[in-house]
Amino acid sequence: MQKSLIVALDFPKKQQVDHFLSLFGEEKLSVKVGMELFYQEGPTIVEALVASGHQVFLDLKLHDIPNTVYHAMKGLGKLGVSMTNLHAAGGSEMMKAGLEGLREGAVIAGKYVPSLIAVTQLTSMTEQRLREDLLVGASMNETVLHYAKKAAEAGLDGVVCSSLEANMLMEELGNEFRKVTPGIRMLGDDANDQKRVVTPKDARKLGATDIVVGRSITGAVDPVQAYKSILQQWQGVEIG
Repeated sequence: MQKSLIVALDFPKKQQVDHFLSLFGEEKLSVKVGMELFYQEGPTIVEALVASGHQVFLDLKLHDIPNTVYHAMKGLGKLGVSMTNLHAAGGSEMMKAGLEGLREGAVIAGKYVPSLIAVTQLTSMTEQRLREDLLVGASMNETVLHYAKKAAEAGLDGVVCSSLEANMLMEELGNEFRKVTPGIRMLGDDANDQKRVVTPKDARKLGATDIVVGRSITGAVDPVQAYKSILQQWQGVEIG
């Protein structure tokens, strides 16, 4: 499986996205469109990115009753994205319905079926918050593993998790099960609202299959150089 570095386009407006991507010239990136951008610009921003040749991870984290998620995913399947997601906490039936809708939408539009992954626990969540806010008695690792197994049983391609859980999931579910990991920071970067964070180098060693990086690139003085440095760490390139 090819390991990808996904750049989080956490901007509110298309103009900011266009400016950021222009810094990379003709290079095609793997990018994440999340709630902030999608809810401001709608499906047209996704269609524009896909048409430009970028690989798009549409990060909307759907979580609703199975029928609603089925119909929503049917619409998302028509957009030509490479990957999208939902919350594993929605349960097995919701995940299966989402996968069914995604496949149907892609077939109707004549697109490849995107990868579908499930969010286990957000990387802003801590063990303490898991107990006190969500009243979950199991540990973080137990919760993440349980959700990941349910996602695999539902036919999904992988999960969103912290890199700290990636090795455990690799041992239980194999190398081909995707472990898409946000919460990536270079040494010295501000963690912001993320709690379970690691460097790109550590994410690689821990068994992540994909990393999602936002502010360490988009907020850098030189985003292109920051991207290259993170990519080198992620790919295991030793710098002289």
